[in-house]
Amino acid sequence: MSEEHPARPGDAAALELRPALEAVLMVVDEPATVDHLAKVTGRHRRAVAAALEELAEEYTRQGRGFELRMVAGGWRFYTRPQYAAAVEAYALDGQQARLTQAALETLAVVAYRQPVSRSRVSAVRGVNCDGVMRTLLQRGLVEEAGAEPETGAILYTTTTYFLERMGLRGLDELPELAPFLPEADAIEAETQEALPSFDPDAPEPGEGAMTTTERLTEL
Repeated sequence: MSEEHPARPGDAAALELRPALEAVLMVVDEPATVDHLAKVTGRHRRAVAAALEELAEEYTRQGRGFELRMVAGGWRFYTRPQYAAAVEAYALDGQQARLTQAALETLAVVAYRQPVSRSRVSAVRGVNCDGVMRTLLQRGLVEEAGAEPETGAILYTTTTYFLERMGLRGLDELPELAPFLPEADAIEAETQEALPSFDPDAPEPGEGAMTTTERLTEL
């Protein structure tokens, strides 16, 4: 075939072009250029460009829930706009669209005192923040940032996604609220004993005491 490089057994060039393109596009995390796709499939650029156009037209003709589009100089699969609601429902299934008050308070403490450990965040808030921190981690709003030298406790900071959601260019644009937050160092000692265990497998003291999981559901 004049539009293809000579195929060798086991090479991508030995595969049928359109299914090969579909397989590659299923795993890309950013738009793939025609040149890159031609390289990985071992085909000429013109053949790849034509196959992509054919696939895009075929998906539209068949009314698929996804479409193949050229965006930012490359090709990638996208959800067809009229089916975005189904994807949104799936992504939010079992989650709250908005953060709870507890999560917002915890996020504020992390934002102003980062890098900060869970125990210090809990000391500032006066309650165990394990469950809330897990939520913030899952939402991509905070991330691990090494360990505290003195205790080995994991430290947390806000993420780039946090800045994007807040519409900030950097942490220096946060409102001047830090002076009004209580000093964690001053109150940590007196609140630490009242906090539930941070080890989910640790036995709870006292007969009839609530389990760590039960406590977290109260947050």
